Amino acid sequence: MNAMKGSRTARIFAAAAMVSASALIISGCSSTPAEEPDDGADKPAAVDLTLKLGSLLPSTGTLAFLGAPMESGVQLAVAQINEADAGVTVELSTGDEGDLDNKAYETSVSKLQSEGITAMVGAASSSVSKLILDGNVGAGIVTVSPSNTSADFTGISPMYFRTAPSDNLQGEVLGNQIAEDGGTSLGIIYQNDPYGTGLADAIGATFEAAGGEVVAQESYNQGDGQFNAQVEAVAAANPDAVAIVSYDQFATIAPLLGNAGVDTGKLYLVDGNLKDWPDLPVDLTGSKGTRAGAELPGDFIDQLNEVWTAQGNDPIDAVTYSAEAYDATILIALAALAAQSVEGEDIAGKMREVSGGEGEGEQCSTFADCAAIINDGGTADYEGLSGSVTFDENNDPKGAAIGVYEYGEGNTHTRIK
Repeated sequence: MNAMKGSRTARIFAAAAMVSASALIISGCSSTPAEEPDDGADKPAAVDLTLKLGSLLPSTGTLAFLGAPMESGVQLAVAQINEADAGVTVELSTGDEGDLDNKAYETSVSKLQSEGITAMVGAASSSVSKLILDGNVGAGIVTVSPSNTSADFTGISPMYFRTAPSDNLQGEVLGNQIAEDGGTSLGIIYQNDPYGTGLADAIGATFEAAGGEVVAQESYNQGDGQFNAQVEAVAAANPDAVAIVSYDQFATIAPLLGNAGVDTGKLYLVDGNLKDWPDLPVDLTGSKGTRAGAELPGDFIDQLNEVWTAQGNDPIDAVTYSAEAYDATILIALAALAAQSVEGEDIAGKMREVSGGEGEGEQCSTFADCAAIINDGGTADYEGLSGSVTFDENNDPKGAAIGVYEYGEGNTHTRIK
């Protein structure tokens, strides 16, 4: 358990109680008590909430490369929430999500639930989230994923939110990008799970709507280590471009495609495999990929590393879904403050409001500023680092940003739009 708790709140409330008691004594001695202005009539009562938050993110398994950026995003948000000393203190417990092979999530979820969490950031994988969601709902835990993109999650539960957009949006952007780059025929290799099938279908449908043709579409199962059959089928169709919807299986699939004669400068990647690949034995120069998220402040990775390395961790060099994890944590804390409760159902009931999805809120971009609005009796509309993060009626973010990246020298990727 990684607990972060402020210490000034209790002293502030104790001091306030002493002042209040003194005021009563003085007024009791006065024969003509003065009228006090009711400046706080519209303000909510002061609260001192302790929010038990869990994070379920991958430190092992096929998505382990995403774990540290997301976990550091959570920890940065927790540090800022507690530093603000605005009425809610977060106690953070962490758990390894793992993947469908090692099933680390089973032990982690049991541990987090036994520790009494009422809100969770995670899971990263759509497949894992599907497995744990019913249990979380039954335990009264509001679940906010920073990276679930399967279209299956739209409107799945009033206790579930996500700060990453649906695959329908990412698939639309990537499918259009392939067509824009001049591709007329496309091969797709995808993972056979809610994430892979949804994204592959969205890419293919958009590409064909733009006038292209999907000439091969081959799937594999989570845990497979051999992809020769899929690669041979795609290569035989001789497509202009190949989209690979995978996690780190890309490290095996891309070299096989190169050996089969496919141009590895015309591969298209997705959020599950979009990262620098310096050790890959093929050249990806010219290949492109998509990932959700707005452009981040230049010093954001330094802020992440300040809290991440302070916990004894090695520095991170990527920010994939870190802003989404950061925003998820901030929104949970703001919803608790607005609800004046740390119960999961109460937090869920305020998530749309603090995101600007309902009500007429005042825009703000930090926890401290948003908390000040709430504590002053107003409605906060949090504008996040990952985008506006305005939840719609299905608890999906409206109008999320999707970045397009291109690979260059050394198989490193750079955002181009």
